Amino acid sequence: MKKLLTVLCLCTSLGLMAQTNFNDVFAAGVEDAEQFTTDYMEPLSESVVYSLATGWYNTADAKPLGGFEISIIGNITGFKNKTDKKTFILDPNDYQNLDFVENPGTARAVSTVLGDITGTRVYVEGEVAGFTTRKEFTLPSGLSGEGVDFVPSGYIQASVGLIKGMEIKARFLPKMEYEDASVGLVGIGLQHDFTKLLPADKILPVAISAVIGYTNISGDYNLENINIAEGENQRIESNINSWNFSAVVSTKLPIINFYGGLGYVSGKSVTDVLGTYRVTEGPLTSEEFIDPFSITKKVSGVTGTVGTKLKLGFFRLNAEYNLGEFNTATLGINFGFR
Repeated sequence: MKKLLTVLCLCTSLGLMAQTNFNDVFAAGVEDAEQFTTDYMEPLSESVVYSLATGWYNTADAKPLGGFEISIIGNITGFKNKTDKKTFILDPNDYQNLDFVENPGTARAVSTVLGDITGTRVYVEGEVAGFTTRKEFTLPSGLSGEGVDFVPSGYIQASVGLIKGMEIKARFLPKMEYEDASVGLVGIGLQHDFTKLLPADKILPVAISAVIGYTNISGDYNLENINIAEGENQRIESNINSWNFSAVVSTKLPIINFYGGLGYVSGKSVTDVLGTYRVTEGPLTSEEFIDPFSITKKVSGVTGTVGTKLKLGFFRLNAEYNLGEFNTATLGINFGFR
């Protein structure tokens, strides 16, 4: 699972989900499986939306016509102190078949995909051919349980100056494959420098811009080689989009500059569990589920950004910190001219 972290955030998401033993989860029925998986995966989907919303600007001073910059951008979205995102309350009364081995019927905190709670035993019980059948299994832990407290992302980004303070941006990550996972990213953005419209633009010490950016990341994970459950064509497909709307201000100095922004993030993630799954243990033995469920998570919130940029000829380096529901540190290596 740790190896998947090197293939960026979505492969992390799909890899973690793939570690869940679906034969155990589906033993409780498709409704219980969907409810548990939704609550378990929700914080990771939210963190990815916030991570993808960063990196759209490193100055409010838009490039002139024909000016361009090519950037390599990396993000680290941390959740070490996000205790509220590492657990969720599982109440057996909200489930049809799932219950705890210890203190059954009593709600308790269990791990999300970001958490570290281990050893939580649950069971499913029912009648099969007149006999009581009971299936016990352990709920999955999360990234913190593996010693990982961050979600990474990265991409290549290009910016080109247009007329009247306009600048168009695009980001891209070619389709990458790693073992049974693949992931790709595209995005487009627009920046408008309002100070470029003022007669005194050349002597103003600061620039003020508006930025809009859209990012989409999609991927899939082939479950066929993991043998998590009997069946065919088993896979996970995920699609996450993220919008960033920001007001940005920055200094206009020759070498080192400082910038900040106030933004609004909106996004949506959809994860589909596809294929055929046959239960081999528990009271639902021999039941078959085809394309069992889809998980949708919508995210929105306010963010703030502070950063600095160093310019040495055609080489530029910027670093920033983004504050929001999930905080993200961003580093950019940039090449270009104005």
